[in-house]
Amino acid sequence: MDEIILENIRNFCIIAHIDHGKTTLSDRILEATKQIELRQMREQTLDAMDLERERGITIKCHPVSMMYTAKNGKTYRFNLIDTPGHVDFTYEVSRSMGACEGAILVVDAAQGVEAQTVANTYLAVENNLEIVPVLNKVDMPSAKVEETARQIEEVLGIPMDNPLLISAKTGIGIPDVLEAIVERIHPPKTRPDAPLRALVFDSVFDIYRGVITYVRVVDGNLKAGDYIHFMSSGITTQLREVGIFSPDQKPIEVLEAGNVGYLVGTIRDPSEIKIGDTVTSLKDGATERLPGFKEVHPMVFSGVYPVSSDEYEKVRTGLEKLHLNDAAFSFHPESSVALGFGFRCGFLGLLHMEVVQERLRREFDLDIISTHPSVVYKVTLHDGTTMEIDNPVHLPDVTRIAHIEEPMIRATIICPSECIGDMMRIVLERRGYVEKTESLDGTRVILTCIIPLNEILIDFHDMLKSVSHGYASMDYEPHGYQESDIVKMDILLNAEVVDAFSCMVHKDKAVSRGRQICKALAEEIPPHMFKIPVQAALGRNIIAREDIRAFRKDVTAKLYGGDVTRKQKLLKKQAAGKKRMKEFGRVNVPQSAFIAVLKGTADDE
Repeated sequence: MDEIILENIRNFCIIAHIDHGKTTLSDRILEATKQIELRQMREQTLDAMDLERERGITIKCHPVSMMYTAKNGKTYRFNLIDTPGHVDFTYEVSRSMGACEGAILVVDAAQGVEAQTVANTYLAVENNLEIVPVLNKVDMPSAKVEETARQIEEVLGIPMDNPLLISAKTGIGIPDVLEAIVERIHPPKTRPDAPLRALVFDSVFDIYRGVITYVRVVDGNLKAGDYIHFMSSGITTQLREVGIFSPDQKPIEVLEAGNVGYLVGTIRDPSEIKIGDTVTSLKDGATERLPGFKEVHPMVFSGVYPVSSDEYEKVRTGLEKLHLNDAAFSFHPESSVALGFGFRCGFLGLLHMEVVQERLRREFDLDIISTHPSVVYKVTLHDGTTMEIDNPVHLPDVTRIAHIEEPMIRATIICPSECIGDMMRIVLERRGYVEKTESLDGTRVILTCIIPLNEILIDFHDMLKSVSHGYASMDYEPHGYQESDIVKMDILLNAEVVDAFSCMVHKDKAVSRGRQICKALAEEIPPHMFKIPVQAALGRNIIAREDIRAFRKDVTAKLYGGDVTRKQKLLKKQAAGKKRMKEFGRVNVPQSAFIAVLKGTADDE
């Protein structure tokens, strides 16, 4: 590894809305700096996870170091971090920014400024990063370069005197971007002779080497053999290896101040590493911590249960390993009468939930059932105590509750002007309201809305896309709690409550939601030997009902004539048997029924 002075190091990340070309631009930068040989290049090189490549999205941030010789003849080290664009993974973006001095803001010249573009720019400004705006896809026939540049100036307040025009796909304008990184992004600052301080911004688990911690060295340096101390968790370890990403892990002798790299110690337990922690030397270490990250709190909760109870420990191991790579994901054990033992898991949003469940199925070969997603409600009792409820099963008796508050979000929706009426209708249907509207340019508007989080859980994003023909984009942030008329709805099978189907709904929507769940279950649960009523109830009041028909055996088939009373006697005996069966029989609920309840919501609402 060549020795590079601090002045010649540039740490930056690439931020953008979904599908605006972040990962493709990082591919071109890797190519231009000859970091990867052409024969090893593939599309989305930094998206290492199968799920990322399949869905065409970035889920985890991916660091990589490369060398670049600028026009002035000097050689620079670029430490690049590719970041996700989806709203559920904003925490990954904010952590990446903590390790950088600058950000390349990629804007699609055909699409213009989108919701996530605005959110990520504000995040970069909060982190005091130097922003380098880049207009991508300028070679497309639909590119509106001047209009997009004007939007960036007006909406984001970034001057666009001589915009960088590129095509990440074909490589147009990439040399200009590399020069702009050298000129506009300032080198990292460090305090000479200060004790070691390094910021932990991510970690992964390796079955052979234990926990691999990703760090940005702020002061001092790290080398194999050093004893280090994690200031928040109090863990001490001896370093076995330090290195950089190129883009695979590459061991080096010393990780100098200003660089981004990784360290491997003797830590085996994933939960011991805290994201945002400060690493310092065990002897004569720093006393002052680096400013970490805001702790992320899950917003959506769902139960995850193994289909076979024998796989409980296997599911626990899988969740523990995923939790290491994903600080925003949480879980704790719970049990259900219908599903047995499982876990209550917390996620940042629905895509996050989907990705975690998909990773459990793929990476750990697990067969799991997930319950209906819910949010955290604040329940105030008559005696003044407040409880946080993320599972309807734990809701206290209705006579003890003074009021229930539900979480709200402030959503920024950017959509074509002609869709504004439909957008407002969707927001009102979801019990939200539009706070303000602004014109983005002649063709698009920005709506700022306040909506209950519970209402956007299932299919809100799909609805936005369908009414706007795919042109709307949305970003949201938490907006506190608001008192609301929330009730617990139980689902009864054969007069027994199935806790896995219980959910919290707004009183006005309880009847339609109850009918829809009953209908979905009646279609999915196979007939038993006796008729099964499927009911939705609020307390003791039944608000919806469907029946699952019984198997009908023809007990009179062997009769070949004679008195009619013989036939009646056999039918009476059958009815008595079915009545007894109904009292003692158990209803088997197949996994498809749980899926149907989730799917049914998305289809019908």
